[in-house]
Amino acid sequence: MDPTPPSSSLSVVSIGGKGSSLSSSAVYSISRGIYGVRIDSSALDKLAHSKKPPSRPSLSSSSQDPKLLTVEESRAALAILLNKFVVADADVRPALPTLIEETLALQSGFETLDFGSELGFLESLCRLNQKKVDDIGVSRDDIGVFEASVAAPSAICAILDCCSSALLRVSDAVAALSCEASRADVSAFDLPVAGDGFSIKDETDVAGDMKVLLFGSKLVGQNNSGAFSEIPTVHGSFREAVRRLHGRVRVELNSSVKIKKTVGSGNHGKEKALVALVLPLAMSIQSMIQSSLGRAKLTIESIGDVDLRTMVAESFQDGCPGFGSLKDNFDAITRNLSSGSDYLLVLHGVYDHLVKYRDILAWEAALALFAIETDDSIEKMQENASTRSKPNGEMAKGDKKSEKKKKKTLGKGTSAVMQLLRDRVVDGKVTSSVTMLVDWARELSLYFDPKDTLLDILITKVKEIVESNEVRRLPKIPKGTRDFGKEQMTIRERAFSIITSVFKMHGAVALDTPVFELRETLMGKYGEDSKLIYDLADQGGELCSLRYDLTVPFARYVAMNNISALKRYQIAKVYRRDNPSKGRYREFYQCDFDIAGHYETMEPDYEVIKVLTEMLDQLDIGTYEIKLNHRKLLDGMLDICGVPPEKFRTVCSSIDKLDKQTFEQIKKELVEEKGLPIATTEKIGTLVKKRGPPLEILSDLKSEGSEFLENSDSVIALNELEILFKALEKSKSLDKVVFDLSLARGLDYYTGVIYEAVFKGATQVGSIAAGGRYDNLVGMFSGKQVPAVGVSLGIERVFAIMEQLEKDRNQVIRATETQVLVAILGKDLTLAAELVSELWDAKIKAEFKLTKRVMNHITYAKHSGIPWMVLVGESELNTGVVKLKNIEANQEVEVRRENYVEELQRRLNNV
Repeated sequence: MDPTPPSSSLSVVSIGGKGSSLSSSAVYSISRGIYGVRIDSSALDKLAHSKKPPSRPSLSSSSQDPKLLTVEESRAALAILLNKFVVADADVRPALPTLIEETLALQSGFETLDFGSELGFLESLCRLNQKKVDDIGVSRDDIGVFEASVAAPSAICAILDCCSSALLRVSDAVAALSCEASRADVSAFDLPVAGDGFSIKDETDVAGDMKVLLFGSKLVGQNNSGAFSEIPTVHGSFREAVRRLHGRVRVELNSSVKIKKTVGSGNHGKEKALVALVLPLAMSIQSMIQSSLGRAKLTIESIGDVDLRTMVAESFQDGCPGFGSLKDNFDAITRNLSSGSDYLLVLHGVYDHLVKYRDILAWEAALALFAIETDDSIEKMQENASTRSKPNGEMAKGDKKSEKKKKKTLGKGTSAVMQLLRDRVVDGKVTSSVTMLVDWARELSLYFDPKDTLLDILITKVKEIVESNEVRRLPKIPKGTRDFGKEQMTIRERAFSIITSVFKMHGAVALDTPVFELRETLMGKYGEDSKLIYDLADQGGELCSLRYDLTVPFARYVAMNNISALKRYQIAKVYRRDNPSKGRYREFYQCDFDIAGHYETMEPDYEVIKVLTEMLDQLDIGTYEIKLNHRKLLDGMLDICGVPPEKFRTVCSSIDKLDKQTFEQIKKELVEEKGLPIATTEKIGTLVKKRGPPLEILSDLKSEGSEFLENSDSVIALNELEILFKALEKSKSLDKVVFDLSLARGLDYYTGVIYEAVFKGATQVGSIAAGGRYDNLVGMFSGKQVPAVGVSLGIERVFAIMEQLEKDRNQVIRATETQVLVAILGKDLTLAAELVSELWDAKIKAEFKLTKRVMNHITYAKHSGIPWMVLVGESELNTGVVKLKNIEANQEVEVRRENYVEELQRRLNNV
């Protein structure tokens, strides 16, 4: 059959152009003949400049494994194969791609193609174009691309992706209509959105969308059948399966192929991967079918007229696919999968199942539409549009009586959806004929096919509705985060100012680093807490994570810039995928002070702990203690107890929980999960109880006969601690320190002194600061050992303490520092601008306000804590004066207009 040239009006997909990519919707449109295909001229030039001479490959037999695709699937597979030829990193010759382009241009005479073998494909392709295989000049690389492309299964998956994606919004809209028709109880859509990972986003999204679609409905709320309550779960699973398929297909369509050395080896691994991805979709389609059928039956039951209900049920039973045949189809999918004979049969089966679901969804929509149309108690769109009053505004005769019984209305979203469906099937005429149901279902099934260009209007409309936030859902912040209002920000700024001044007093310089780091930078530094790192989606070819703390980025900075010594501070947010609780957040500030470089023993360690005590004292939060230990002493203790060295870090992670759990709980974890003997854990329990004044505990550990003196690491630690304690004693800071052998600090990078500050007041917040020595962390990045020691203040918990103290003192927190309010008794902005600008130029903190009511000015000043007011009204303007009012003393004084700034400065300075 002679090729028919493509229609000039056909939209064309360009293959291989700069920045171009192939989408599932484009593949589907090509498969249905909606789009044509052409190779971009630049891509064609690249193919034409092939350097290698064609090497004749040996082709496998065409009869060994024929895989005949449908016409639509064949066109889709050709489009994918053509794209693979263009993007392949191989020496592809232009003959075969050009022949594929010509084949896709055929408007008639297109036949099914065999993708089971290279020769079978070439023979069927040439037969369609009335050519011979020998005339093409196929190269080994051409065949390699064909084998590696997995074009046939990718084609079916692309069609599946397009058709299932189109049904996502439609399914929700139809389900909402069924809720209206059946008067469903929609309380199941009130799903809480948890920020702790214990809610499923797709389910909560579906529930939210359903609420928006049904917003304003006066029908729903009665029928509590499970067919409606399961909508979030079933539709959410469908969304998840479609999204996963879409992500994989997008990659498969546009990724380059790697040619295998041996021709004929195929690419069965990718076929298996695609099938494995489609199976969850098949199961979710089955669930969608069951759910849709259940809602359809409930819609039929909602029809009040018994005779009409019977006729509708019979029509539905005769016209809708039976559940038995659907089950047979699903069973066939599982049989073909278990046999492993042909994965294409599995994909065929899933696509057929999706088409059947589309038919059933169309029936559900038709039934809901019919039930609403024939229910006289429901107000219809056309009733709203009709003129129901006389020109003079009076009610038409008989309308007053009918108005007594008010009709129920659909939700705003479902009303819009119903009108679109109604326009499609009713064709402008109202009908209650049951015979129309079959036609409606057939028409809606065609409507729900992506081939129908009007489907985009429906999908776009549904998307607009659910994104309109009609229900005025108040936005939320993620769990584990918080907003800070003006009073809270006042406390924060005061705290940051104190902390920064302490850091600068010790000669530290400021540093800032990116909020996210390469994932490899962070991993392996935090022990068992590494699971709390927030990973970011890969969008730029790099695997990145949000920073867990400020210490590792600091070490990375020192290593990257080859720094030998640095005393720095940093105040910034960090992120942890932790379980939020009181005082424990997922996003919070840390205030870090670190000293890197080689110094005398305990020189920087002493200064860091001194900085910590100064910070906490100046913040004036109340009683606190600094628990202190030494990592080498801890390792020595574990060695004394008989713990193998390879288990030191994991045991430390368990010991680190002693401030939250009893030792019996820790003991159980050490024995059952970490494999320590009971005797070992009991000895650990005895030693970790040692806690008290630093010099007393130190003396005990260094006393004659102490097992710690027999361990070399412990001896080093005890000698260092003695130097540290004496220095802290001389600076009158030792009284805040407690020597605590249970302190472990679970982070892997600590090598020496470790410490943790704990608040001892009424507000229970746990640890408020922590740190230690980490001599090897910089070397992990550069190989150059730069010892370092630091402390990190958990400022969020300090804020909680400061806020509670403010409440206990019953003090009003001033959110501003405004000294003067310029109060204009009127609306003269130019006068206000003139007066307040003079104050700003004099560096006086001022605000202005325009209102005729004096009390409004005074109330605002009192509420804001502003001590002074400048009052200017008509009389003041006429006499050339202004009134200065002391709010607290409630005293006023008139001063000349030209002298008021100097007078205010004098009075402010005398306060």
